[in-house]
Amino acid sequence: MTETSNTRSAAGEAQRAPRSRLQLLMRYVPLIAPVLLWAVPCWVLLHTGQHWPLPVALIGTALFVLGLVGMPLAMTRGHGRRQQDRAAIIGDTLLGGIWVLFTWSVLLGVLLRLILTVTGVGDGQDRARIVTWAVLGVAAVLLVWGYAEARRVPRVRRLDVRLPRLGAGLDGTRVVLITDTHYGPLDRARWSARVCETVNTLEADLVCHTGDIADGTAERRRAQAAPLGTVQATRARVYVTGNHEYYSEAQGWVDLMDELGWEPLRNRHLLLERGGDTLVVAGVDDVTAESSGLAGHRAHLAGALRGADADLPVLLLAHQPKFIDRAAAHGVDLQLSGHTHGGQIWPFHYLVRLDQPAVAGLSRHGARTLLYTSRGTGFWGPPFRVFAPSEITLLVLRSPQQSTSP
Repeated sequence: MTETSNTRSAAGEAQRAPRSRLQLLMRYVPLIAPVLLWAVPCWVLLHTGQHWPLPVALIGTALFVLGLVGMPLAMTRGHGRRQQDRAAIIGDTLLGGIWVLFTWSVLLGVLLRLILTVTGVGDGQDRARIVTWAVLGVAAVLLVWGYAEARRVPRVRRLDVRLPRLGAGLDGTRVVLITDTHYGPLDRARWSARVCETVNTLEADLVCHTGDIADGTAERRRAQAAPLGTVQATRARVYVTGNHEYYSEAQGWVDLMDELGWEPLRNRHLLLERGGDTLVVAGVDDVTAESSGLAGHRAHLAGALRGADADLPVLLLAHQPKFIDRAAAHGVDLQLSGHTHGGQIWPFHYLVRLDQPAVAGLSRHGARTLLYTSRGTGFWGPPFRVFAPSEITLLVLRSPQQSTSP
């Protein structure tokens, strides 16, 4: 008996050891990541055989050190207790810029150096300097393009979605999805108005906002969010909270959206009736709501569906795609989500995929449930979108009983 207990104890300790090492690693990632982001490009661009004149090497290195120190300080002031918008803009821009420079220093730096070596172009110094200028050029082009992509009004992405349980009367129902508008330090009131104008051209039956309206309180970002009150829909405008609302007094955002004429679907549903058929439109608070400490805020799907006819098709709004497991278990037909931004700046989507079951587009989960994940309408933090364009999504619901509606 003692021997068995010892064996189990040893096995338990062996399992706990890797976990503790992983937890230790995760604890130091916020400290290690900025150092790598700034140190790797500094080394690749300045100190791998370029033999730059001493003033160039010293000034370049000093700029990287300044960025390494300044970026975390600016982001702390911008997104911490002080909420200084100017600091947030500086910190976020530095973060986006160094992420692009880091990525292409590694990818292009290694590949181009290999190609130049194999083809025998120049000597070591020539190859090193070619790599430096190539990386700087590519990064500059991507950042200019990425900034324009982030600030423009998103293109409309149209998609027909067939739901087997959808009644014929609901065939052709037009659902517009906007999400992750992230009104924030950069004033986007005009952009917000233009987004809403675009939505109004789509003749939607239902308009949905799946959270992350802004970074900041409703009082602080009211001017940027106000155009949402002009959005038009023939049936309803519905909204659920995202995780960023819970960083900025979520109840204030719920109240403001209600004031602007939107239906906050906080663990409840409404019925959309058309042509004699009915669709259940349900919504849940974000999965981070319960840990926020706000009374009554939590993701409660059973509560959202309470009283709904189990034979009716269900459209669910849930900010994060990873809620899909619970949605599939409850037999939801279609879940609409955002949160991922499609990765926003390539190749960040590979890291997003570690936390979420989908990054963008339509995917199937289980026998019945579909998930549509939007790349988002706005952007968070760094004002760049690289190979992850924003979108306003028009989903046209199709019934198997009738598929010829306009």
